[in-house]
Amino acid sequence: MRCICYTSSVKQMNFTSLLESTGTKPGDQRMAKDLEMGYLLDFYGEVLTEKQREMPLTVANYKLMLIGLGIIILGFILMSGGGSDDPNVFNEAMFNFRRITLAPILVLAGFGFEIYAIMKKPKNKE
Repeated sequence: MRCICYTSSVKQMNFTSLLESTGTKPGDQRMAKDLEMGYLLDFYGEVLTEKQREMPLTVANYKLMLIGLGIIILGFILMSGGGSDDPNVFNEAMFNFRRITLAPILVLAGFGFEIYAIMKKPKNKE
């Protein structure tokens, strides 16, 4: 394996071609992106404030976003169905409370919950 050392004189690197030259599979863009981000943090880390180094979303935000996605999916599942197999017969079940009222409210509530999950700030660690 080849050792790669970085200096402050290196301003721009093509990390994808660098990885391909070391024997990594072509198209492994994720590793190239991680390498590039690590290099940028090493190079510019001293000028960043502590707030700039923090991730904008925490694990709690992502968990809340998954819950919101589940609420949206549940709303769309409740909205489905109610059709008729025979085109000559009209099925009134299409217009019941679950499909017309409850499911759209759940979908909108899910989107509102998603906005809350994204905007929620983490509690201070102090």
